[in-house]
Amino acid sequence: MSLFRNFRKAVQLAQARPRPGRPVKGLGGGKVDLDHPARSPLGSAVVNCAVYRDGVRRDGKQGPEEAIRSVRKGRGGFVWVGMHEPSEEEFSGVADLFGLHPLAVEDAVHAHQRPKLERYDNGLFMVLKTVRYVEHAELTATSEVVDTGEIMVFVGLDFVVTVRHGGHGSLGPLREELEADPTHLAKGPSVVLHAIADHVVDHYLDVAAEVRNDIDEVEASVFADARGRRADPGQIYQLKRELLELKRAVAPLDRPLQQLAEGGLPMIDPDIGRYFRDVADHLNRVSDQVSGYDFLIDSILQANLAQVTVAQNEDMRKITAWAAIIAVPTMLCGVYGMNFDHMPELHWEFGYPLVIGVILIACFSLYRGFRRNGWL
Repeated sequence: MSLFRNFRKAVQLAQARPRPGRPVKGLGGGKVDLDHPARSPLGSAVVNCAVYRDGVRRDGKQGPEEAIRSVRKGRGGFVWVGMHEPSEEEFSGVADLFGLHPLAVEDAVHAHQRPKLERYDNGLFMVLKTVRYVEHAELTATSEVVDTGEIMVFVGLDFVVTVRHGGHGSLGPLREELEADPTHLAKGPSVVLHAIADHVVDHYLDVAAEVRNDIDEVEASVFADARGRRADPGQIYQLKRELLELKRAVAPLDRPLQQLAEGGLPMIDPDIGRYFRDVADHLNRVSDQVSGYDFLIDSILQANLAQVTVAQNEDMRKITAWAAIIAVPTMLCGVYGMNFDHMPELHWEFGYPLVIGVILIACFSLYRGFRRNGWL
């Protein structure tokens, strides 16, 4: 197949060891930056391919075709192929080689799937959402807090194919961790599936803790000022949107983990099935946290809006009080501005001082009354 010929060609390119950062010719004929952190050091969508027998990784670089052939010749073990954002052309060879279902293949290539678990004749297909907390100096109405990606896992009796989408969630450290425990890894592909699920859910806990810090900051800004004018409702709403992104990754994963924990799937070792219950417990913990955060943000938003309403009512009371005070001199001046000949005290020597005195006494009385009632 052309994919595996290209894979061998990429190995030769990697052995040439070009200078760091220098783009070289890739599988598609274009330029590929071999130092790009999201791509394979081989310049292809195949990030890693290894054969494991008795939990031990076999030495030697080989493509998926040679790897699965050696496993199925009777030597035992399984193959783990890791890919990052493959194109349809790149993934078609792997799909044909392992007999992956066309519907699952389409989901793996185009991504943007909900977390789910599907069973096909020759294996399982699981989708997990990866999350990453985006560091930011200050939360604004446009801040990105949670970044999501996806990991698709195909599990068969003698293979695991992982397809990763997004610039985070690398499985390299996880692979090394599994290789450090050959006894556990010897139980087969279901160990890899459990490790990936556990890895993803643990990251949910880390991100949830970081999001909680943002919620605490917003909560403090709302209640730091009695008038509630330090908090921007746009910040609160943006944080709620980002929390919803996390919720979309966490909530749909509950049912797939329950299915794996219940057992009865031929691709899942019975001993590993019990491990999935622990992952499901962690997921329930995250789900409870996210639900609580969602309710807390709603309460913070309502409190902020209530504080704004109270502040507006106070402003309106002050405006009304001053308007009432100003109405007294306006009324008296208006009466004496009508210029009638027969008006009380119009030609009296002390008429003007008397009117001014009445105005001042009336305004002062109203001012004291409003101050006593808290309007001013």
